Amino acid sequence: MNEIILCKYGEIALKGLNKSTFESMLVKTMKRRLRNAGEFRISKSQSTLYVEPVNEESDVDEAVDRLCKIFGIVKICRCCVLEKDMNEILTKSLDYIADTMETVRTFKVDAKRSDKRFPMKSPEICVEMGGAILERFPHLKVDVHDPDVIVTVEIREEKAYVHAGQLDGAGGIPVGSSGKAMLLLSGGIDSPVAGYMMARRGAIVDAIHFEAPPYTSERARMKVEKLAKLMTAYCGDIRFFCVPFTEIQETLRDNCPEELFTILMRRLMMEIAQRICKAEDVQSLVTGESLGQVASQTMYAMVCTDAVCKMPVFRPCIGMDKSEIVEIARKINTFETSILPYEDCCTVFTPKHPRTRPTLEEVEKAQASYDFEPLIQKAVEQTRVEIIKNF
Repeated sequence: MNEIILCKYGEIALKGLNKSTFESMLVKTMKRRLRNAGEFRISKSQSTLYVEPVNEESDVDEAVDRLCKIFGIVKICRCCVLEKDMNEILTKSLDYIADTMETVRTFKVDAKRSDKRFPMKSPEICVEMGGAILERFPHLKVDVHDPDVIVTVEIREEKAYVHAGQLDGAGGIPVGSSGKAMLLLSGGIDSPVAGYMMARRGAIVDAIHFEAPPYTSERARMKVEKLAKLMTAYCGDIRFFCVPFTEIQETLRDNCPEELFTILMRRLMMEIAQRICKAEDVQSLVTGESLGQVASQTMYAMVCTDAVCKMPVFRPCIGMDKSEIVEIARKINTFETSILPYEDCCTVFTPKHPRTRPTLEEVEKAQASYDFEPLIQKAVEQTRVEIIKNF
């Protein structure tokens, strides 16, 4: 029995004249993500993408897992492919869905007849299929309001497709449809979530990390690289920029007011990140900040930080509670790595009493007391870059 994966998209269908552009981006992403899972043929019809294994070596289980993490796909159905003949549908499809039906107690049948030439109407298909299921699986009961599983029969132009249940896709829109963004990636919980959320809205995500040896360890950097690797399951390949930041932090410690240290440090990070963005044709910055979470994430502090920025700074976590951020981190499998006890540079020289309501005037005055330009330029020039691949 032939098997196929149906990938259904939602928001893309509303893109009007640009729909084909979004579809093309999605198909390219799917081909890229599936390249090591075997050979698959991808076609499209009626707001659905058909992913068909070409041979027995194609790993359908792995393909489904990867497709669930591709932005732009809303629902995924693993189906059997049958001729548009009701007798064949009633006999062969029951073997295909048997494992699922044995584990549930209630069901309903949903029929979709796109091909109006098919002799039976949708309600008639539902009645016939429901009767066959009850005869084959006598422990089941019909529940049209809240069933354990929905058995779907789709009569399309070429073939009939039957599946029991469907998986949620990642949603959003295809990566690459909204420009490029540079994520300030620390070793914490929030920034990987912020990168995931931006990729979900179509951004190609690069990552920049600031390290400060010997105050931060090799394991701390490896932890952040692992976070970037985990993100690639959703974001695709990530360019990872690692900036040497020790000299700048030591200079801040020796020349600037302690209570403003964190704000000044973030301003200098933004300065460096922007220059790299300009050189790499990246249009925006992304941080994992959540309003009021820590002293450097007050509205006053953010005003001071953003004052040095000449490009948009996106903060997708800004209105989220910590519990909401943690929930997403668990979903995308970054949480356990984020809580590993290796400090990043943001925890180095942390002031005892950070200023929560700094004014832009005093922050700019403190930064102007020392010429950081040579250090900024040096850090940019010594930045290392590597490509962290999805597979």
